[in-house]
Amino acid sequence: MKTVTTNQTEPASAVSPATPKRRTKKVLITLALLVLLGVIVLAVLPPLIVGGMVNQRITFSEIWSGEEYGLDPQKITLTTSDGLNIVAYEVRADQPKAVIIFLPGLHNPSVTAFFGHARMLLDQGYASVLVEMRARGESEGEVIGLGYKEYLDVQAAVAYLKSQSRYDGTPIVVYGLSMGGGAAINAIGQTPDIDGLITLSAFSAWDELFVDHMGLPEPLGAVQRPFVRLYTSFKYGWDSRHITPSQQIQNLGDRPALLIHSTEDSQMPYANFERLMSHAPDHVESWTRAGDLHFIVQPGSFLTPEEDIEYAERILDFLNRHWGNPEP
Repeated sequence: MKTVTTNQTEPASAVSPATPKRRTKKVLITLALLVLLGVIVLAVLPPLIVGGMVNQRITFSEIWSGEEYGLDPQKITLTTSDGLNIVAYEVRADQPKAVIIFLPGLHNPSVTAFFGHARMLLDQGYASVLVEMRARGESEGEVIGLGYKEYLDVQAAVAYLKSQSRYDGTPIVVYGLSMGGGAAINAIGQTPDIDGLITLSAFSAWDELFVDHMGLPEPLGAVQRPFVRLYTSFKYGWDSRHITPSQQIQNLGDRPALLIHSTEDSQMPYANFERLMSHAPDHVESWTRAGDLHFIVQPGSFLTPEEDIEYAERILDFLNRHWGNPEP
């Protein structure tokens, strides 16, 4: 009797068509998860990094007094339009050629480090107001504003100067270092009563500086910047998205301005200066120094700026050309 053997194996055609489809689906799911993970990382980075920088008050380990520089500054309190009391120091001059509003950096130094500048300028006939911006030292505030809010501190100083008869007709120049430089640009862009601008190592926009320090290549940087802008818009208010130095310097009009930067600045990369100058009106003056000089002056000379002869001459030349010969 014959035994019939039946082949129970399914034809290859019954399973092979489904295999590529399953693989394609897995690849697409994996890619979607990677994209989602990337978006989450990009969205989380700004609050993690920036939040730690700004959600604090700054207590300075070192402050300076005007008396150390032979000055007799008047300690004043400025009230901002958003209700903060800001401490400032007024250095008066007889019939001043102009009054200079000084602004310090992000976390340091205290604005009192500018008393040496105030003395140098007083000798040339300029008055000064040194503003300790919000959330720093004795000034009120619990959050550093990254320039999105500090321009309000400058406006409070301008309002004070306008209220004092001794400054009737006196030009006002805002002079900022680092983040204070960005705040100075924002202030002049938002305040027609400011007559001039000097910045040392200013940033162009916070999202651009964030990407600079992350060292991201441009394609990834272009993706990261909107997430930084979104975070700062939630942090400081939706209207703040326009309060960036790159945008505000375009509001300068014909007012004099001097932007200063060093070519190898490790804290405020030189690209910030290049971006600012690309947006600035053609008449804006600039000066660059070689090396990593975030404070611009030669090391050890910030407190006594007259010791850096080139720096002092540049500053005084700019001021004297524009405001040194008051009309009779």
